[in-house]
Amino acid sequence: MLLGAGSDADDVIQEAFVKGYRKLDRYRGESSFRSWLLAIVANETRNLHRSRDRRHGLTLRAARVDPRSEVADDDAVAAVLAGERRATLVRALRSLPAKDREVIVCRYFLDLSEDETVTMLGWPRGTVKSRTSRALVKLRGLLAVEEVSRG
Repeated sequence: MLLGAGSDADDVIQEAFVKGYRKLDRYRGESSFRSWLLAIVANETRNLHRSRDRRHGLTLRAARVDPRSEVADDDAVAAVLAGERRATLVRALRSLPAKDREVIVCRYFLDLSEDETVTMLGWPRGTVKSRTSRALVKLRGLLAVEEVSRG
């Protein structure tokens, strides 16, 4: 689960579906059903994070292999590079404030539209737009620093 549920993703989703079913009468149709249900999933994930933070800390897992890599033909090398990229991205994401991390995950890892992100996070549209922009700048900066330090 890209919001950081990790190995508990199945439990989070199951709990979200149960809560969604129980609260189905509260769905008013103001947003897509998908957005409404994803908001419940996000809330359940945040609850999991709060529990984990008390015990172990937060773990986010997300990355994609860069298909334009010069060594993409070599599966072993590509796997190592993908692992390094994943570790770099996870470190950078962990460095972001929680709200910046949430908006990046929603927009770019879950591939939610702006409207769906507004619904999922419960923030005004302007806040989603501005926080997305600022969070991307921060993330790019962190990734650039990481690249220079590895260089």
